[in-house]
Amino acid sequence: MKILLAAASFASTISGIQRHALNMVRCLLLRQEISAIHLLVAPWQCAMVEAAELPADCRLKMQVADIDRGSLSRNLWYYRELPRLAELLGVDVVHFSYPMPVNARSFRCPTVVTLHDLYPYEFPMNFGFPRFLFNRAVLRQCLRSADAIACVSESTRMRLRQYAPASVGNKAIRIYNCVEPGPFAATNSPIRDWTGTPFLLCIAQHRRNKNIATLIHAFDRLLRSEWIEEGTKLIVVGMRGPETARIHRLIRESGLSKSIRLVEGLSEEDLWWCYRNCSVLAAPSFTEGFGLPIAEGLLAGCRIVCSNIPAHREIGGASCRFVSLREHAPQALAAAIADALQESKPEPVALPQFSASVLSEQYMALYGRLIASAATARTRAGASAIGSAPETLSATSPEGQSALAYRGK
Repeated sequence: MKILLAAASFASTISGIQRHALNMVRCLLLRQEISAIHLLVAPWQCAMVEAAELPADCRLKMQVADIDRGSLSRNLWYYRELPRLAELLGVDVVHFSYPMPVNARSFRCPTVVTLHDLYPYEFPMNFGFPRFLFNRAVLRQCLRSADAIACVSESTRMRLRQYAPASVGNKAIRIYNCVEPGPFAATNSPIRDWTGTPFLLCIAQHRRNKNIATLIHAFDRLLRSEWIEEGTKLIVVGMRGPETARIHRLIRESGLSKSIRLVEGLSEEDLWWCYRNCSVLAAPSFTEGFGLPIAEGLLAGCRIVCSNIPAHREIGGASCRFVSLREHAPQALAAAIADALQESKPEPVALPQFSASVLSEQYMALYGRLIASAATARTRAGASAIGSAPETLSATSPEGQSALAYRGK
């Protein structure tokens, strides 16, 4: 089985979507049924992939898309050129690691898209006006055109049913993100000027739904109330985004420039160092599709304080401290963090449902069903073409072969 995993995106540093694609590669390489994995990335992502240290396996081949960094160039390339690349490589399945335009008529193999969230509908101002309208249109087109939708959580699958027609929702299944215990943590701190003082950790892109502003206000309250040790830092790890300017302004206005560090582009080893050395992992998001930091924090043995939202409850179960952030959010979050600090640090939690061995089996089952369905469609299309063809049409002629070809959808 040959898989084309399309992961080319704007980002040049690691984020949740890129980590999903890289972990998918690790999952699929566990399966003997896989004869080739073609990982499609953008030119500016090559260094990121090399730094990820994927398994040295002759079945893994990196394809670099000839695209510009602008969103229009990427969308057009996905729509026009990806079907041609899939045919050239002779793959059995094309898997989009996140929603992009799908030219359904041009693919001769099944297509799958991973759905991480419904942010264009739930939190449109993550993208700004009028860009969120374009994001919604791309999302609708992709979900309507793909043969299957792999939702990263049950809460995402249920929200899809709220925003999409039944014909789309019926194509969706849940396949969790792959999350396994990280590598050996780095021996040295990746935090600039860190002198061994305690720190709170937040893993979040600078987007409105991540609610970093509330965490900054809560951290300020913790320091002023002396509920945490003097000198405690707040480390926010994540890519820049629409909220970056606001976050910087809030830090300056709060007088916390020496106490808060904004970090991005950490290696896996550096990230797991942060998990294993933080005092508390805080996740105050308004909404999430999965909650990757929650899962990783559990595996690392973190104290976790997170917003009481469906995705966090699904991932964290009884192992997190959940807090409602609907009213008096900074005070509620600060109190929950202070309470968590009074408890002993927990032992790491096993999460077999997110393991590569379990998820690789689910991917194989999904791909197998799609390939079998496509084969049945080709057989029926061929039989229909032969039955309706004039007697002079030979099945071995170029015209006959064209009639027998799989038409896609």
